Amino acid sequence: MSQWDGKSKGTVLGYRIFVFLIQKAGVKSAYVLLYFVASYYFLFLKKSNRAIFYYFKERLQYSYFQSKKMVFKSYYTFGQTIIDKVSISAGMRNKFTYEFDGIEILKKLLAEKKGGVLISAHVGNFEIAEHFFGDIDLDFQINLVTTDLEHSAIKHYLESVTQKSAVKFIIIKDDLSHIFEINAALANNELVCFTGDRYFEGTKSLSEEILGKEANFPAGPFLIASRLKVPVVFVYVMKEPNLHYHLYAREATVKHRDEKGLLKEYVKSVESILQKYPLQWFNYFDFWNQLK
Repeated sequence: MSQWDGKSKGTVLGYRIFVFLIQKAGVKSAYVLLYFVASYYFLFLKKSNRAIFYYFKERLQYSYFQSKKMVFKSYYTFGQTIIDKVSISAGMRNKFTYEFDGIEILKKLLAEKKGGVLISAHVGNFEIAEHFFGDIDLDFQINLVTTDLEHSAIKHYLESVTQKSAVKFIIIKDDLSHIFEINAALANNELVCFTGDRYFEGTKSLSEEILGKEANFPAGPFLIASRLKVPVVFVYVMKEPNLHYHLYAREATVKHRDEKGLLKEYVKSVESILQKYPLQWFNYFDFWNQLK
């Protein structure tokens, strides 16, 4: 099934080594070590290799050898975004530069005082978005709707070496109590952020064509966003060369109770980002349900 199990690879020791390098020798020294880590993933993670190879070869129509090369580059780029996130959260924000595209949309959204829904994807490095907003004096609270399945040991270690995040987390629960938390946040003129490109077994999904092939998406973000009568914005934070990041914000056209229409618009938005940043698609699982 084209679903994700909620857990990322990695060990606490691995994170400790990278944090040590970042603190003692700088961000780019950690990038050097990353070549060896990306090589290990490229050689031994057969399941995720097949999934990301399919994306490059079948969906983006790269040649066989170019697709293989892109698999390695994808792991390396993903590792860079993790290193960058840790570095920025550990107080090295001034080592990076930032660019804003569509920030007036977020300013307008906040001025309306209805709250708003942000929908992102597992492309780029959205988790550093809060650091962007500090640069433009936008005073608001982000609530990230998420599962709580990541390795707790890694989470606890990172919390010990980085600044406490200003982002609040709304954990998806079986009893649907997270819906009340979402409504409360919007009532306080806060922003609620979803990722729209991973679903879990047993949850409701919607089907839509992306990059020329039908795939399943979590229904929740699109059902909720199309019913709340608040502004909806697609947002992405994309890595560029030389420790530079580019934030994109695009306002969605939302018809009430038209979750399918909102999903179609979201898919077009994601496709436009992937066209420009093909290496920054970080869904290392059988997204299109094609690999048996």
